[in-house]
Amino acid sequence: MATWQPDPSFYPSPRLAAKAPPEKLAYVAAFDPDRKSPDTIAVVDVDPDSASYSRIVGTVAATHAGDEFHHFGWNACSSCLCPNAPHPHIERRYLVVPGLRSSRIYILDTKPDPRKPQIVKVIEPADIAEKTGYTRPHTVHCGPGGIYVAALGNKDGKAPGGVFVMDHESFEPLGRWEVDRGPQQLGYDAWWHLGFDTMVTSEWGTPDTFENGLVPEILLGGKYGRRLHFWDFTKRKHLQAIDFGEEHQLVFELRPAHDPTKPHGFVNCVISLKDLSSSIWTWYRDGDKWAVKKIISIPAEPADPDLLPPVLKGFKAVPPLVTDIDLSMDDRFLYVACWGTGDLQQYDVSDPFNPKLTGKVRIGGIVARASHPGAKNGAKNGRLSGGPQMVEVSRDGRRVYFTNSLYGAIDPQFYPEGIDGWMVKLDAKPGGGIAFDPKFFIDWPKGQRPHQVRLQAGDCSSDSYCYP
Repeated sequence: MATWQPDPSFYPSPRLAAKAPPEKLAYVAAFDPDRKSPDTIAVVDVDPDSASYSRIVGTVAATHAGDEFHHFGWNACSSCLCPNAPHPHIERRYLVVPGLRSSRIYILDTKPDPRKPQIVKVIEPADIAEKTGYTRPHTVHCGPGGIYVAALGNKDGKAPGGVFVMDHESFEPLGRWEVDRGPQQLGYDAWWHLGFDTMVTSEWGTPDTFENGLVPEILLGGKYGRRLHFWDFTKRKHLQAIDFGEEHQLVFELRPAHDPTKPHGFVNCVISLKDLSSSIWTWYRDGDKWAVKKIISIPAEPADPDLLPPVLKGFKAVPPLVTDIDLSMDDRFLYVACWGTGDLQQYDVSDPFNPKLTGKVRIGGIVARASHPGAKNGAKNGRLSGGPQMVEVSRDGRRVYFTNSLYGAIDPQFYPEGIDGWMVKLDAKPGGGIAFDPKFFIDWPKGQRPHQVRLQAGDCSSDSYCYP
């Protein structure tokens, strides 16, 4: 007798997900910084045994120009196996791709031919604003009962930003997630601890404070996001806010432990107004409350002002600008992308309060412009632009992928000569240590810049689990 089977890419626990087959394709969001041609989702061959390894093997273009593809996600993931909201027969087949600038959302079907995704639905900005009250969708997470989208602005592009929910079959926007938002006004990332019925959100700013670039007066005035918010996931009610202080600006990427029995996670702070350093913080349970502790501080590097962009000349230093982090499936290694200096760092965070640096590579960077062993003529001229930005880790923890563009309006503030896009891959050793794969360097097609990477069948920033 035939029986229904859950999607084979769903795993009840991170422990089992780490044993999944290696990915063969990566999907990469790429945008036109001039907003004249449509953005694309590129399909990259990441199978080392393939004749087209390390090459773009397919693209699907948006229906409009100027969307600014940024962060995107799957329609469904391993959280569909959770006992509190089971949907085991939903398929992980659709990519939910928002335009951060346009507020338009594209739904791409990857199932008929994974190398040739097809746009099957476009949700227009007016529809999203009317049904949810939000604009500027930023982060997409498949979760229990639906698709959760963190947005940076309300329907008028002002505060409050927040989270809305979409149906993971029809893709209809259902409405605002928050019932009681308390003091929360700014939005950025959103993720959760399913084992502790807690959602966490972070902060950037309203669209008018970043869509034309970072505003120095707002940054130096300590007016960008600097708080974490903790919510009752079931009641959709704000519980607690933690303020990192005016010195710490741009509290961004949330990486909760994958093991649902562990009530801790990691978040990056992009810059300190005191010394231009970046920092990594652990949040954790402290009695009946949540608390944070700074566990890593990465200092700025002194530099010749003649080599710095105008925004940094007066500081005579290169800030690390940690703009993304990612956590391996076994919760052991945290990857830290330093977009300013060009470093990609690996820390052992087995003890989440006492990290140990276990690996580091350098590529690009505002001053370093470090090369890659696979770049054409790169070893000779060493002038790669941009730096490690969006980072993604394979489920087994053995491969790390990243690209080099941050955001269309911010890229030229720190790389005024322009950014030529690239994508690279690192090989990671089980006990720690990382190195470039010399055969994997994608010199991105001119006219577009790559941003977020999603791996076929899941990766370390896609899924959440209900079983340890």
